[in-house]
Amino acid sequence: MANFTDTLDNKIMPMARKLSNQKHLVSIRDGIVLVLPIIIIGSIFLILLNLPIPGYEAFMTSVFGENWDTALQYPVSATFDIIALIAAFGIAYRLAEKYDVDAISAGVLSVAAFLLATPYEVEFVPNEEADPIMVEGGIPVELIGPEGLFVAIIIALFSTEIYRFIIQKNFTFKMPEGVPPAVSKSFMALVPAFIVIVLVWLVRLLIEQTIFGDIHELIYSIVGAPLTLAGGGYIGTMIAILFQQALWAIGIHGAITVSGVMSPVWYTQLGENQQAFAAGEEIPNVVTPEFITLFVNTGGSGATIALVILMVLLAKSAQMKQMGRLNIGPSLFGVNEPLLFGVPIVLNPLIIIPFILTPLAITTITFVTMSTGLVAKPAGIAMPFTMPPIISGYLATGGQISGAVIQFVNILVGVAIYFGFFKIIDRSRLREEQEAEKKESKSNEESV
Repeated sequence: MANFTDTLDNKIMPMARKLSNQKHLVSIRDGIVLVLPIIIIGSIFLILLNLPIPGYEAFMTSVFGENWDTALQYPVSATFDIIALIAAFGIAYRLAEKYDVDAISAGVLSVAAFLLATPYEVEFVPNEEADPIMVEGGIPVELIGPEGLFVAIIIALFSTEIYRFIIQKNFTFKMPEGVPPAVSKSFMALVPAFIVIVLVWLVRLLIEQTIFGDIHELIYSIVGAPLTLAGGGYIGTMIAILFQQALWAIGIHGAITVSGVMSPVWYTQLGENQQAFAAGEEIPNVVTPEFITLFVNTGGSGATIALVILMVLLAKSAQMKQMGRLNIGPSLFGVNEPLLFGVPIVLNPLIIIPFILTPLAITTITFVTMSTGLVAKPAGIAMPFTMPPIISGYLATGGQISGAVIQFVNILVGVAIYFGFFKIIDRSRLREEQEAEKKESKSNEESV
């Protein structure tokens, strides 16, 4: 066991720490987080659009008219359909911050480059009543939503790297002193912006001559499809969860590190589920961000709400009882850092075993039951990770009881896996407390 711990400390932990602090992965993670508030807001309207209550549709029709569902769809589309556009800005902004260059200019440039890379049809038609020519056409909404996320990520990283390189090499227009800082920064961005736009434009023209037709199709074929196939299925998800738990075991925030890599896949599948759910079609994907945060990481990474329940109900040692009482509230809202470092679970070889096994078992059970139709799949409704279990399962599956039931089953599975390891630790702590009491009692007797 000592050799195992030494290997973790000396070899795995340094590599994992570098990965978790890698500026591009961190920027992707933090940039995509920027879309969470609007997705959650859109999900509220999506729930209202599909409430599984008898007579709900008739009630809404009588109050708001026959087009009530169309009206509720407006905010859903306005939020979900701009995920990639916001991510393009957010990722570039966060990466520019790490290079200590103007983040707003980098974000704006990234959005412009992303739109330039996105194909849209423009048709020039005569207009005799007004101007001689009018323009019709527009940007496909689906390509600035979840489907365009991979392109948004690549464009954001590409444009920001060029932007910061040129800025740091001082290949910019210098404005005289006294010019307002906002104006000065805008003119500093002229040279890098021109280079980025020209490069993206040339790449677009080049790809249009290939079988792919546009950058989106090229990126999806090379990067998106294989990554989605690997990361959006059972095997890829199991690997992601295993990696997440292994990182936590050595004190690195595994959920944040893994999400930096897997978020593009999971959010793309979230968008596909949302579109299918809103259209009343069969939901295509099992694995979405909600699958991970609400069904696998129940009570936090490692599904540790099960361990907290054991502490509260069965602990004999005062330390474990108190730890359970302190953590039951946070665990109900998906926060388990006090538990991870308080028991501790981190760098504790014994409790690490169920900490890794429990989410892997839960992932398997949930994936199989959802894939076979026994349990409803996540409906594309974004939920904050702080939503308590049972309620979150019901809402995340579009108001299906099976979503709440599988969460309850998962908690029971977690209790069963943690139980034996919990008893060993609890008995050990109890013996320590009893020995400490005996020593204190003997010391008091000797002092008398």
